[in-house]
Amino acid sequence: MNELARKLDALTSAYGAWIYRWRWLVLLASFAFIALAGAGAGNLTFKNDYRVFFSKENPQLQAFEQLQNVYTKNDVVLFVVTPEDGDIFTPESLTAIKELTDAAWQLPYSLRVDSPTNFQHTRADGDDLVVEDLVADPTALDAAALEYVRDIALNEPLLVNRLVAADSRVAGVAVTFQMPEQSPAEMPEAAAAARALVEDIVTRHPSVDIRLTGGVMLNNAFFESSMQDSTTLVPAMYGIIILTMLLLLRSFPAVFATVLMIIASVATAMGAAGWAGIFLSPPSASAPTIITTLAVADAVHILVTLFAGMRKGMSKRDALIYSLRLNMQPVFLTSLTTAVGFLTMNFSDAPPFRDLGNITAVGVLAAWLFSMTLLPALIAILPVRASKSAVTFNGSMEALADFVIRRRKPLVIGMLAASVAVLAWIPKNELSDEFVRYFDERVAFRVDSDYTAQNLTGIYQLQFSLPATESGGIADPDYLQDLAKFSDWLRAQPEVMHVLTLSDMYTRLNRNMHGDDDAWYRLPEDRELAAQYLLLYEMSLPFGLDLNNQVNVDKSATQLVATLHEIDSVAIRDVAARAENWLAENTPSMHAYASSPAVMFSHISERNIRSMIGGTLLGIFIIAVILIIALRSVRIGVLSLLPNLLPAGLAFGIWGMFVGQVNMAVSVVIGMTLGIVVDDSVHFLSKYLRARREEGLDAEAAIRYAFSSVGVALIVTTIILVAGFAVLAMSSFAINSAMAKMTAIAIVLALVADFLLLPPLLLAIDGRRERAALPGLAVTGDARS
Repeated sequence: MNELARKLDALTSAYGAWIYRWRWLVLLASFAFIALAGAGAGNLTFKNDYRVFFSKENPQLQAFEQLQNVYTKNDVVLFVVTPEDGDIFTPESLTAIKELTDAAWQLPYSLRVDSPTNFQHTRADGDDLVVEDLVADPTALDAAALEYVRDIALNEPLLVNRLVAADSRVAGVAVTFQMPEQSPAEMPEAAAAARALVEDIVTRHPSVDIRLTGGVMLNNAFFESSMQDSTTLVPAMYGIIILTMLLLLRSFPAVFATVLMIIASVATAMGAAGWAGIFLSPPSASAPTIITTLAVADAVHILVTLFAGMRKGMSKRDALIYSLRLNMQPVFLTSLTTAVGFLTMNFSDAPPFRDLGNITAVGVLAAWLFSMTLLPALIAILPVRASKSAVTFNGSMEALADFVIRRRKPLVIGMLAASVAVLAWIPKNELSDEFVRYFDERVAFRVDSDYTAQNLTGIYQLQFSLPATESGGIADPDYLQDLAKFSDWLRAQPEVMHVLTLSDMYTRLNRNMHGDDDAWYRLPEDRELAAQYLLLYEMSLPFGLDLNNQVNVDKSATQLVATLHEIDSVAIRDVAARAENWLAENTPSMHAYASSPAVMFSHISERNIRSMIGGTLLGIFIIAVILIIALRSVRIGVLSLLPNLLPAGLAFGIWGMFVGQVNMAVSVVIGMTLGIVVDDSVHFLSKYLRARREEGLDAEAAIRYAFSSVGVALIVTTIILVAGFAVLAMSSFAINSAMAKMTAIAIVLALVADFLLLPPLLLAIDGRRERAALPGLAVTGDARS
């Protein structure tokens, strides 16, 4: 053993003895630190606005907010009404819609209500323009009147495929909200009031079914999914940890100490987030589950080595000192590299993933601190005994080591060949984000949104603010002609199911002002006349149903909204680009860019993965430097990169085989998993190098020593890590679920790589050096290159 290693061993042994002697003081100091750090958790608040997924610098968010500053803000609840008899044009169905429309004005923060019953129908009465509700009193309608209403609604471009289904089986009531944005409770309050209104209407009209979708329900779904995960997944995670550790360690005191250490780590991380003023969101709210999973890995390495020492006849004190001496460096290294991996998430374009990375990094470092202080202090105090019946797998580890040594060449060739085959599937992954798909079918928002898209109208939209050349210019006939041409072009696109455009209103008004003569169902050709039509119409509109959602203040621009069929984000980006190109080529004076939540989400995964490339490369470099310095070997440090990088790549290949869609959560997995999967190789290499440097063993003997000393712990930690991420994979929030599934796959592959690929590579490199040495020369020293 060299001098440095001897000094480090003496230092860690002295530290272990100090912890054992001052265990009560360490325990009190740990609890005081936890109380101080954890107090910040009281400052945590949940932000349930989908805008949290976009940084302030995100160009799509900036464009959307600029649009909303000009026109009515687009926080909407869409009530989707389906009568049992499949016809909305009956007195019963229209009465339910009418009552729902009237009551919706009283919802908290309600600004505007649009429905088939209060649609502002226009008609000519002599020389006068009459503007009135399409359905004022449903109970007074006879058969002829109902057919008249049906005919108007199904032929009105502003209604059909927007608030009325083309087959008249479903109708919608759209409520626009103006949130004060002073409290995170506003969205849940509006959503709860909408649900209460649904219950009231359905109670009075049991023949109708009402579903809810829209931006308000989307935001509320983020909140409810996180709350549900907190109340179900976290308890499940602790249950799995306790059960797994009891089965493997057979020690209640050890499990109790581990659980306390985990709680301390989570409390510290969440408290630090509170002190830092971090908002929780669905991704960052999963941090406690991830920290819990990672923290238990530290404890397992210490406890497995502790019990191994006690079963060899050591006293609890000596076994604890022995365990800390063997594990202090690798546990610190794994914690540091894991924290680096999570910190690379700061390169993400989505702030919630930055928060998740920072919170988890703090939790991982806190877990290391408590594994070196709180955990050993508790072990020293509690009546911990090593059970002789505990599962050791020692025989299996020796057999595995023999197999790897014997079959080293076929293993390397086979692993590399299989890896190439799996990696070839990576290009099959498509960058795609659809906010409706962020939730699985257990979430009401997802179910109701899918139903709406299939039966009434699309959930995804493209919004354009189309400028005129001057104030009042929207009445210019040339502008209106261009607006109509663009609207017609959009309607011809296969992805578009509805276009809300001011040109449709102008054609209707022009016909009305010519005695409802269908021959005049065209755009006005005189600017003054068009301006007068618009003024007359606006003056006739009731309060709350003005044109602020379509026309800006000085009438120099109008908003056009194209509603899309149920398509993926790649198709959304494509149709948006085609529309923007059409405007640039055909109407350069009114060129605009598409904007909407759908457009924002369609770009986020692509932007996110581009921004994560730099962070991941930096993380790889930092982790490589850490390993080279800590292992004191350039050769071994560089060699370790292959089994550490390969699992993430293979995980993406497997994802390409079976899923093929990469969302913004999956796009951060490489950096995140890199720090986690390094853990196995660090523990294996540290034991391998200890055998080489301290015991003077040859490469094969050192491989056997590494398998026998750390193999069991690696299996146990992998089982717990996979179990933890498997629990998170059950989240109803698909973003967290996908991230957890990908990470679990990478963790399993990391264990396979560290058992079947890393040892043969070590044998190939060190074995060659041994064969080059003189016969009979013992391998001593630190084996550094």
